[in-house]
Amino acid sequence: MTIKLTLKEISQLIQATNNGSENIVISGVNDLTNATENQITFIGSAKYKRYIETTKAAAVVVSAGIEIEHAKIPLLYVNNADLAMAQLLEAFSPKKGPDFAADIHPTASIDPSAILAEDVKIGAFVYIGPNVTVGKGTHIYAQVSIYDHSQIGAHCTIWSGTVIRENSQIGDHCIFHNNVSIGADGFGYRPAPDGSGLIKIPHIGNVVIGNHVEIGANSCVDKAKFNSTVLGDGCKIDNLVQIAHNCVLGRSCIMAGSSGLAGSVTLGDGVIIGGSASIKDHVTIGAGATVGAGSGVIADVPTKGSVLGYPATESREMLKQWVALKRLTKQ
Repeated sequence: MTIKLTLKEISQLIQATNNGSENIVISGVNDLTNATENQITFIGSAKYKRYIETTKAAAVVVSAGIEIEHAKIPLLYVNNADLAMAQLLEAFSPKKGPDFAADIHPTASIDPSAILAEDVKIGAFVYIGPNVTVGKGTHIYAQVSIYDHSQIGAHCTIWSGTVIRENSQIGDHCIFHNNVSIGADGFGYRPAPDGSGLIKIPHIGNVVIGNHVEIGANSCVDKAKFNSTVLGDGCKIDNLVQIAHNCVLGRSCIMAGSSGLAGSVTLGDGVIIGGSASIKDHVTIGAGATVGAGSGVIADVPTKGSVLGYPATESREMLKQWVALKRLTKQ
């Protein structure tokens, strides 16, 4: 079913100031280059405003402070165009995922001791082990495995291939994309005294994940050696991310694709880890700090600090070093 909204309805939804016709009907959202005459687009940075002359969009959402003169199409000014666009994407695509043929697929294997709240939906070939609890409204898609004594909160979405190992605790409104691994053994070995090989260190802890956490496809969160590996409320983890045993993430941390934390790393609230960055074991990164993409962090980072490079150094200092090296190569 095609969703259609007038500019008046859109303006009210995103709390925009509209300088054009309120009766224009919009049926979708797209970028400046590809938008059609029935779609709305957005400009969140002044460097893109030149495209206003060539876009075919019916209207444009613009961040406050970006001045556009003589526009031929309506402009909807908001405080933040990116956040407004997120609202519009939600409005034009309300369906959350594929339909379930039945609330519980007949091929699902559910232990009699498991407790499922109301409105839980379970897909084909799902395994739910002994003493697992699943909260209200959670959707578990095909071929997910949830092992003994794990607790899954309400209104979670768990996509196919995900494995949640024993004793894991998952909060409400979490999203795990395809093939996420929660609670696998941590990576720990010691040389055998007789030199015969490596001795595996048992990991007997678990994983505790807060509310509103999203974890991307093929990412791993390993269980603790003892105690818990912890992801705080609101953390957002990209695809192909490794979070090792005994790591503790505060609230609303972000880890971009292919980044990784070695064992016992601590992230304060709001830390941002760039893509492919790697963090040495037992390092603490303070609240609000940023680690640049591809960096290798081998020492603690202060609160609101910013580091870059390999090994990671304070960002401005590292940029100065790169400029100096570039000048040397030109001599």
